[in-house]
Amino acid sequence: MKEAITMSTVDLRALGWRTSSRSSASGSNANCVEIAFAGSVVAVRDSKNPAAGTLTFPAAAFTALVRH
Repeated sequence: MKEAITMSTVDLRALGWRTSSRSSASGSNANCVEIAFAGSVVAVRDSKNPAAGTLTFPAAAFTALVRH
């Protein structure tokens, strides 16, 4: 049986974070979202405050979200 990838087994600092092309980079209220792929999991965080927390989604659910 294959071990499930969970965020508790992934070092978030080691992920390759990418800023969304839809993020606004202007002003102090800029809306910046970063995503990182970790196998079957996608992590999402606020690029202005990455230490504030991370939301994680199964990759299939994230793909369905961005397609709509």
